[in-house]
Amino acid sequence: EVRLAESGGGSVQAGGSLRLSCAVSGLAWDDHAIGWFRQAPGKEREGVSCIFMYRGATRYADSVKGRFTISTNPAAHTIYLQMNDLKPEDTAVYYCAAKRPEATLIPYEYTYWGQGTQVTVSS
Repeated sequence: EVRLAESGGGSVQAGGSLRLSCAVSGLAWDDHAIGWFRQAPGKEREGVSCIFMYRGATRYADSVKGRFTISTNPAAHTIYLQMNDLKPEDTAVYYCAAKRPEATLIPYEYTYWGQGTQVTVSS
């Protein structure tokens, strides 16, 4: 059974930082890409960042470039999203998801999803 579990969300003030974690089990690490997505109330789910596990290739949405960093800990089967200089517009539920084979920022291309973790940034 494939499982993805996010953690690390919370409430911070603008300019602060959070690190989200996505613990992955039940899938072949090197065959998959992991993406981070977010969905704010009343808005569509959008891609934030993604990584293709085999080559380590990464992508970022323009809105988070230079502020967010995706990374992995293969030994722990965990993917991280370091979020710095957070802004109120980053407030959303953040999800991690998995797909084969290449990494994209398109939500409907992803097969497996976690339950999400809330990030709230106050001004």
